[in-house]
Amino acid sequence: MSAAAIIADLAARARAASQTLARLPTAAKAEGLRAAAGAVRARADAILAANAEDMAGATALSPALRDRLRLDPARLEGIAAGIEAVAGLNDPVGAVIDRRTAPSGIVLERARVPIGVIGLIYESRPNVTADAAALCVMSGNAAILRGGSEALSSNAALHAAFVAGLAATGLPVEAVQLVPSSDRALVGAMLAAAGQIDLIVPRGGKGLVARVQTEARVPVLAHLDGINHVFVHASAEPEMAERIAINAKLRRPGVCGAMETLLIDQAYPAAAGLVAALRAAGCELRGDAAIQAMNSAVAPATPADWDTEYLEPIASVALVDGLEGALAHIARHGSGHTEAIVTADTGAAERFLAEVDAAIVLWNASTQFADGGEFGLGAEIGIATGRLHARGPVALEGLTTYKWVGRGTGQVRP
Repeated sequence: MSAAAIIADLAARARAASQTLARLPTAAKAEGLRAAAGAVRARADAILAANAEDMAGATALSPALRDRLRLDPARLEGIAAGIEAVAGLNDPVGAVIDRRTAPSGIVLERARVPIGVIGLIYESRPNVTADAAALCVMSGNAAILRGGSEALSSNAALHAAFVAGLAATGLPVEAVQLVPSSDRALVGAMLAAAGQIDLIVPRGGKGLVARVQTEARVPVLAHLDGINHVFVHASAEPEMAERIAINAKLRRPGVCGAMETLLIDQAYPAAAGLVAALRAAGCELRGDAAIQAMNSAVAPATPADWDTEYLEPIASVALVDGLEGALAHIARHGSGHTEAIVTADTGAAERFLAEVDAAIVLWNASTQFADGGEFGLGAEIGIATGRLHARGPVALEGLTTYKWVGRGTGQVRP
């Protein structure tokens, strides 16, 4: 069977399942998700064994990517708890966004409805299998999941557990389907499946996202690079600035919310101490001439460094001319993902929050909070960095669209 035929078959099954899901009450969907979480726990040994196989074959991956791939009992429990959290969220399907009476007397409502069939193309992270599946089911959408070859066994084991939970509660197992091969031709077939798949969500490196955006004939909810900045303003409290910068970079360097560039106000009095603290915490630094002059261990930054998502314990550092300098640097090099300011100056903070063009902007907080779970969304299907439909962590509401519903009393238009 050709790649196009395989995807067409998956999509047809997904369409039928999505039509069933769209009619289900919230309680039925939640029951299915709770059963899926229970199945993940019941099959923990098999899932962890599958992940061990993937880890054994992933020796060529960077430490950051291996960290994304790795499962352990605590992370697996986090996956199960995340599925349960989604089951407890407010169901957006059917929610009325607004209601009005038209001059004709027709009562008009805008009501949320599922998008339909969602295609997920992702790399390294087996947790995406469960997160995406849970969010799609609860929002009434069917999911077609295509994970990376490095996580093939982990994804298959998680998927098997998830659909076992759906089946146990009478939900259609075709609501969540896994592309059965790592053949790259199947990715191309998903991207070309206009009319069969309603939305593609890519989660992965620059190469994957670039391919999706270039080839897709299906609408794309894009997640571009996480070239995130922390700007330490002149008024920042030094202990807070150190704590936030170290956490933003080093808590998990391989996540998309990690800081990649630290910007320091040239009027900040503790700049040298901040640079030294990052180095002492184990971060390799690449800086401009002013930063190098503060610390001989800082390597010179190249022009490419300011536009690099390292996903490693590496950061570029620049001294900037106050808030204006920080805003200009972020406008030139930011990717629209997450930006943060550390300051005691309310005016500077509010201007930063208002003027920075990014999906997430933070004041006195680590960029590592760029996460749907931390936002109270239960999980996320990705962080959208575009400006249309959804932006930031995309969860249940972001996986719906709306339709107009009109209720008349026999009106005809003159």
